[in-house]
Formats: sequence, C-alpha cells, structure tokens
Amino acid sequence: MTDPLHKDLLDIAQEAARRAGALLRDGRPADLAVAATKSSPIDVVTEMDIAAEKLITGLIAERRPDDGILGEEGGTTEGTSGVRWVIDPLDGTVNYLYGLPTWSVSVAAEQDGETVVGVVTAPMRGETFHAVLGGGAWATGAWDGERRLACRPAPPLDQALVSTGFNYVAEVRTHQAEVAQRLIPLLRDIRRGGSAAVDLCDLAAGRLDGYYERGLHAWDLAAGDLIAREAGALTGGRPGERPSGDLTVAGTPGVFEPLQRLLEGLGAWHD
Repeated sequence: MTDPLHKDLLDIAQEAARRAGALLRDGRPADLAVAATKSSPIDVVTEMDIAAEKLITGLIAERRPDDGILGEEGGTTEGTSGVRWVIDPLDGTVNYLYGLPTWSVSVAAEQDGETVVGVVTAPMRGETFHAVLGGGAWATGAWDGERRLACRPAPPLDQALVSTGFNYVAEVRTHQAEVAQRLIPLLRDIRRGGSAAVDLCDLAAGRLDGYYERGLHAWDLAAGDLIAREAGALTGGRPGERPSGDLTVAGTPGVFEPLQRLLEGLGAWHD
C-alpha cells in the first residue's frame, strides 16, 4: 500500500511535470533566444526554463507551502516539513533551443533526505516516467495504460550500449572526449542524447545497458536515478560512493560494476 504522503507527492509531481511540459511544448516561441548563461557561454538558459520553473514552484507552494525546494534556475527555498522538491524544469535546454525532441521536465521529492518520488516527462516523445520508493518504475506512452519498467538482461560489457553526456566547460569536455575515445572500442557503442533524466529513464525502460556522466547536479538526476533503481538498475558514483558531480554511473546488474571499474581506471572523474 502506498504511503498516503508519497501518493500526495506523486500526484503533485505528475501534475507539475505535465503542466510544465505542456507549457514548454506548446508555448515555445518561434524566436526563442538565450536568456542567460551558466558555467560557460554555451551553457544556456532560455526564458522558457525560467517560466517552467516558476510554474512548478508556484504549484508546489500553493499545495505544500512548508516544503523546501531546490530548483536549477534559482527557485530555491528552505522548508520545515522534512520534504524537499528537486526540480529541473528543462533538462536538455540546448536540444530544446535547437528544436530537437530529447528534452524533459524532471520533478523529484525527497523525504528526510531520501528521494521517495520521481517523475520525468518527455513531451516530444509523448512519454512520462514515474516511480515511488519501493513501488517499482512505470511509464505511459504510445501504448495503452501504464507499463511497468524493467532494465534489460545484462550483456557482456563489450556488447553494452552506453549513453553519456558532455560538460559545457571546454577543459572538462575535452577530458570527457578522451575518456569516451578510449571507452568506445570496449563497448557495443556510445550514445549522447542530451538529457540526463531521459537517459536514466531509457535505462529503466530497457533501451540502454548503461549510462555515465561527470558534472551532474542533484536536479539532473534525482528523479531519473530513482526511476532507474526502481526498474532494477544499479546506480552510484566512484566505487563505493553515491552519484555525484564527480561521476554518475548507472547500469543493469552485470554492466554497472565493470563499467564503473573501467571508468575509474580511465580517470573519468577528473582532468
């Protein structure tokens, strides 16, 4: 039986993600432009990132005014309830800016520091993924009803399809490219989608065998990490550590540990 609090948090997360996704999909101006930059001139924020975060934080403040919020675009408040929302209003901003379909809205809820609810919606793919801690991972899409997600049976590492992403700081992405160059001959292939949240959900849905990236923030992975784990995937950072900005690794059982060890040996976590 789902905890009533978790059900309430899931309902709010689903509504917030759905409404923000519709705003981004239907409200994208033809002359969309960069509103600001973050870590580098190519790490961009658009007016729509900001509008989507305002929509989500406004809904949460209305429904649960005592909760804390951590939002990518600055919508951050302290709370007193023990619940904190971790929000990426537009994961894959560069894709969105260029009109590419792989972008998402990610909404997660933590209770006493543990992620208990995660929702990721990918409007241009017509898919929404969600999970509640201990309740499995689920998705809706072109098929009828909700589908329970399960990651793929683990192949040998040299037959694994692995996704990654690249940082927007030139020195970091140069190192990441060197790691990828050395990794590619050891795998089936590498993909680069442009949205960490979507990559983690695709792992949960059996569309990838593994995923890794350096430089992620809490809002990039909070919801997707829970969805992947509830679908049977393993996630972590460097060996023995949790996912972090140094390194995030996720994979099916049987792929996760050898991929993690390989990335450690390649120095994927540092310049």
